[in-house]
Amino acid sequence: MFDLFVAKILLAGVMTAVLAGALGSILVWRRMAYFGTAQAHAALLGVALALYLGVDVRLGIVLVSLLVGLLMWQLQQRSDLSTDTQLGILAHGTLALGLVLLYGSGLRINLDAYLFGDILAISDRDVVIIAVGGGLTLLLLWRFWSALLAVTIDYELAKVEGFPVVGTELLYLLLLSSMVALSIQLIGALLIVSLLIIPVATARRLATSPEQMVIGGALLGSLAVVIGVFVSLRSDIPTGPVIVVVSTLLFILSRLLPARGD
Repeated sequence: MFDLFVAKILLAGVMTAVLAGALGSILVWRRMAYFGTAQAHAALLGVALALYLGVDVRLGIVLVSLLVGLLMWQLQQRSDLSTDTQLGILAHGTLALGLVLLYGSGLRINLDAYLFGDILAISDRDVVIIAVGGGLTLLLLWRFWSALLAVTIDYELAKVEGFPVVGTELLYLLLLSSMVALSIQLIGALLIVSLLIIPVATARRLATSPEQMVIGGALLGSLAVVIGVFVSLRSDIPTGPVIVVVSTLLFILSRLLPARGD
């Protein structure tokens, strides 16, 4: 029974880490880490709305994260404010609105589980949703990887070469929103962006190609998840913070090693 329980949460955690390796690489290449933060903070508003309306929490997170992502995308096209200013306003505005809705509506929930994650409370249904949702996300990433990479490297050149740049941007928003929804129980809304950027930033120093960076980020994220889960099982520490600490230590260790090609 214990072995099955551990295998279940490891499956969910490793799938999330693999998704983060691919989506986080694009986030780092685009220098959009704060975009991920805004998406993660918006997730709490999705949680609040879902609980208030009595619908599935993941559905609420995906819809709100996607709407916020679309709003950010539109603002970048039209606003005279800098991108980091826009993202700061949306990130903290949606986080605050979610907290106001939660407390103002009288909802009584374990907020820590959504803020910092609680993978040890994962159910069989959660594992199935993460496995199926993660598998579909990976399939879409594989199918449209060339377009995603082209748009990331040079937006205008990708447009000239005939890539559907707008559709590709919207696809990435959808995939990122889905990843946030799938991983909130693992690592929590406040720490999701850490799983997206720290493992791939660690892998970047040792990789010589985009694909190596994606695979390296997925492997390092998976290692952090495995260690984090076993530490949580033996202590009373939430899984999310432990995973982030392990990821950070791996990043520091990588900085002590010579970069690939040196």
